[in-house]
Amino acid sequence: MLPLDFTVAIRAFNAADRLPALLDKLRSQQNTESIRWEVLIVDNNSTDNTAEVVQAYQSKWKICDLRYVLERQQGAAIARRRAIQEAKGAFIGFLDDDNLPAEDWVATACAFGQANPKVGAYGSQIHGIFEVEPPQNIRRIALYFPIIERKNLLHFDTYKKGLPPGAGLTLRKQAWLDHVPENLIFQGPVKGSLATKGEDIEALHHIRNAGWEVWYNPEMHIYHYIPRWRLEAAYLLKFLKSTGLSQHRFRMLGYPVWQRPLVFPLLLINDLRKIVSHKLKHRGSEDLVAACELQLLIGRFLSPFHIWTRLLTQGKSVQRLRL
Repeated sequence: MLPLDFTVAIRAFNAADRLPALLDKLRSQQNTESIRWEVLIVDNNSTDNTAEVVQAYQSKWKICDLRYVLERQQGAAIARRRAIQEAKGAFIGFLDDDNLPAEDWVATACAFGQANPKVGAYGSQIHGIFEVEPPQNIRRIALYFPIIERKNLLHFDTYKKGLPPGAGLTLRKQAWLDHVPENLIFQGPVKGSLATKGEDIEALHHIRNAGWEVWYNPEMHIYHYIPRWRLEAAYLLKFLKSTGLSQHRFRMLGYPVWQRPLVFPLLLINDLRKIVSHKLKHRGSEDLVAACELQLLIGRFLSPFHIWTRLLTQGKSVQRLRL
C-alpha cells in the first residue's frame, strides 16, 4: 500500500477548548483535491475531554481521514515520535494545539516537499495572535515564542544561526526515521516544565548533519495564539533561561566532533563576555525584554553544566554529548 502524500500531526494536551478552532481551519483547507492526506491527533495523556471533542468531529469529518491516538507518556518529543510512527504520509506537518494554519497551508507544505527532493525539513512563517498587548520591544525575543515573519526563502544549511521551530514544521518521514535517534537528549515540555525544551531543534540538527537540506518557506503561514500568562514576567524570565539552557547541545551538533573540544572554551568565554556587556549596557534598567535577554545569556553560559548534570542524574554518559 502506497503512503499518503501528507499527514497533519497535532500534539494535544488538555486541548478541548483549543482544538475546535484548529480542526475548523483544517476542514476548510483549499486546493487539496489532488492530495491524499490525513489529520492525526496525538492526545498526550489529557485529563479533560479532548478525546470527546475529537470523536464529535470524526462523526462529521469528510475532507480526509481524521485519526486519534492516545500517548500516555507525556513529553513533546515522545508525542512527536508517536506521531511519526503512526503517520501514513510521506511528509508530516506538525501543528501545536494553539496553532491555526492558513487555508492553503496543507497544499503549500505538500507541494514544497514534493518539489524539493533534497529537503528533509522545512518551517513555516509564524504570526503571533496575542491575547493582550505585548511589550513594545517584544520583537527582540519574538523568535523564541516562536514568531517568525521573514519574507524570503531561507536555506538553513547556509544560515548557521538557527533552525525552524517545531510549530508549523514539515518533515520528510524517511529522513527522520533514518537519522534521528530514538532517545533524544531533550524530551520537550512535560506538564508545564521547560527544563528539557528544545527537542525539535535537536532532531533537525541530526537531519541536517546527515546531508538533508533544511529550509524556511515563507509561503506557508500559521498563526500562533499567545495567551496572557505567557507574557507575564515570571513566565518570560523562566522561559528564556530554559531556552538558553538547551543551547550547548545544539552548538556542539553544529561542529564536527574533533572541533568541539576546541570551540567549547571559546564559546564559554564569549558567553561570559556577553553577560558582562549586557549588564553594563542595561544597568539600572527595568525593561522586561532586556531582563529576558539577560536570562537567555545566563542560561546559555550554564547550558553545558546543566545538560551534563541532567545526564549524570539520569545515569547516562556525558560522552553522549561529545562535549
